Amino acid sequence: MTTERQSKRGRRKKRATELTEAEWAIIEVVWDREPCAAGAVQEALADSKDWSYATVKITMDRMVKKGFLEVSKIRNLQLFSATIDKVTARRSELHGMLRRAFDGALAPMMQFLVDHEGLSPEDAQYLRQLADKVEKGQGD
Repeated sequence: MTTERQSKRGRRKKRATELTEAEWAIIEVVWDREPCAAGAVQEALADSKDWSYATVKITMDRMVKKGFLEVSKIRNLQLFSATIDKVTARRSELHGMLRRAFDGALAPMMQFLVDHEGLSPEDAQYLRQLADKVEKGQGD
């Protein structure tokens, strides 16, 4: 076996950091109810998604493999918990979108939102308050 093959084989699989739309729906239920079984997630999504139990369970199993969920077993019951918190998931989603659509820059995205999506007077005031907070060194 070549050294190049050995190094590739020895690498750990990079954890996916961006959730798919289906994964977002599932993890939001898990965040609210964890630990929870796949059946509970399927029931919680029944009004908004027409997904079978099998679809939800397969997706959740894939999320375990991706590192978004972990599973604990109690006899024959599998309970799922999130391994990624809301802030990390949202930050990853935002950074991915910024990278793809705005070359990673926040200001052009804000300009796009103002020019093409519009802001309510309340939103504009709130953004001014946030900007003032950052200028005063209180931003996080």
